[in-house]
Amino acid sequence: MKLGNETLVSQFLLEGLTDTEELRHLLFAIFLLVYIVAVVGNLGIVSHIVMDSRLHTPMYFFLANLSLLDTTYMSNTVPQVLVHLLAPVRTMPYHACLTQIFFLHFLAPWECFLLTAMAYHRYAAICQPLHYLVLMGPRTRTGLASISGLLALANALTHTILAALLKFCGPRLVTHFFCDLPPLMKLSCSSTQANELALFFFSFLVALAPCALVVISYIHVVAAILGIRSAERRRKLKAFSTCSPHLAVVSLFYGTLFGVYLRPSSSYTTEDSVATVLYAVVAPMLNPFIYSLRNKDMKGALRSLLSWRKVCLGDNMSCF
Repeated sequence: MKLGNETLVSQFLLEGLTDTEELRHLLFAIFLLVYIVAVVGNLGIVSHIVMDSRLHTPMYFFLANLSLLDTTYMSNTVPQVLVHLLAPVRTMPYHACLTQIFFLHFLAPWECFLLTAMAYHRYAAICQPLHYLVLMGPRTRTGLASISGLLALANALTHTILAALLKFCGPRLVTHFFCDLPPLMKLSCSSTQANELALFFFSFLVALAPCALVVISYIHVVAAILGIRSAERRRKLKAFSTCSPHLAVVSLFYGTLFGVYLRPSSSYTTEDSVATVLYAVVAPMLNPFIYSLRNKDMKGALRSLLSWRKVCLGDNMSCF
C-alpha cells in the first residue's frame, strides 16, 4: 500500500519465540497442552458454579467471570501462536494485528478491575461481615463487573484508534510472538508521542490504581485481624487464608504487566516478550488450580457432580 512516496506496511512479520525447529515442535506441544488445560479448567469452574446452587454467592460470581475472561484472553493469542510455531513464515495482516491489540487491551484491564473487585469482596467479608450481604448484593457485584468492562472498553478503543493512526513505512518485524503496542510502536515511522502518553496514563488507570486498591484492601484486612482478641483472630486468620490464591494471581499478573507497559516502547526487547508469557499464558492456566484445588466448596461441588454421574451411569440412566 502506497501513500505519496511512502510504502506502507500491510502485514507484519512476527519474530516468534524461537527459530529452532525441534524447539518449535516442543513449544507447540507445551502451549497446546497449557491451552487445553486452561480452557477445560476455566470452563469447568464456570459450569460447576452455574450447576450448583450452593455456589451462587458473590465470591463465585466473580470467580466465574474471571474464568470466562481467562478463557477468552488466552484464545486471543494462543491459537495464533500455535499456528505460527508450525508455519514456515509468521506473518500477520495489519487489520488482524489491530484486532488482537483491541482484545488484548480490553480483556487484560477487565481482569485487572475484576481482581480489584475480588479484593473488595474479601475486605467486605472479613472487615464488614454484618454488612456483607448489603455491600455484596446482586446490584453491587453486577455494577462492579459492568463498570470494569466499560473502563476496559474505553482503554481498548483508545489504544486501537491511536494505533490505527500510526504509519509503518520500513521494517515490519515485530519482536514479539503476538501483536502488542510496545513492539509495534518501535516500527512506526510517525510520531508515537500520543500512543506513549495514552499507554502511560491507562497503565496507571488499569494497573497501578487497581493494584493500590488491592493493597489498601488487604492492609485493612490485616489491621482488622490484628485488632481483635485471640479466639476471634483464629477464625479471621482462617478466613484470611482464603485470600492467598487471590494474592498469588494478583502478584503474578500485575508484576509482569508493570514490567512491560510502564516503560518507554523504545526499551522493549525480545526478553520482554518471553516475560509476557507469564500473564498471557501461565496465569490464565494456573487460575483454575489456584482458586479451585484449595477451595473446599469447589472440591465439594466437583465430588457431587462426579458422584451424580457415577450413580446415573450405574443405573443405566441418561443424565447428560
